[in-house]
Amino acid sequence: MPRVLKAKEWESRDTVAIARGLIGRLLVVRAGGADGPVVRRRIVETEAYDGPEDLACHASKGRTARTSVMFGPAGAWYVYLCYGVHEMLNLVTGPVDWPAAVLIRGVEDAVGPGRLTKALGIDRRLNAALAAPVSGLWVEDDGWVLPPGATITAGPRVGVAYAGPEWSAKPWRFQLRPSAPSGR
Repeated sequence: MPRVLKAKEWESRDTVAIARGLIGRLLVVRAGGADGPVVRRRIVETEAYDGPEDLACHASKGRTARTSVMFGPAGAWYVYLCYGVHEMLNLVTGPVDWPAAVLIRGVEDAVGPGRLTKALGIDRRLNAALAAPVSGLWVEDDGWVLPPGATITAGPRVGVAYAGPEWSAKPWRFQLRPSAPSGR
């Protein structure tokens, strides 16, 4: 039986470790209200954004109406509109007043943060909601282990060149790479 991950599990100041640790966990959405169907998708790609010094992090410009959720308690969703087109789903981490979050970049069958939110019907109505069944969007651990031959890779974050080379090159993007086919 999968275990619902609770807010206390996101309170660590090590947002990068949390981003890597989310790979393989289940993103779960309940569509259409309390009696709606539950959809589970394995998380296959994440990115870490860690604190006010991280120039790629929205909080590097300080607390604003948009970023205030990042300064709140761990375990809340930070959902914002990117380029006026794509909803982006982030999980707030760290203690209160330490603005950090993990961007959920992809789940199985929906890789890319805009594709993910569109496929699962996630939008800004979930901004600041708790990552818990009561909100209709949460994370579960079903005991998944990395399959033989598969790897979790770390590389630079996407679309953050504006932050300069020190921050854009940080290997804070994590991806699940399945095992290569044997060719047989």
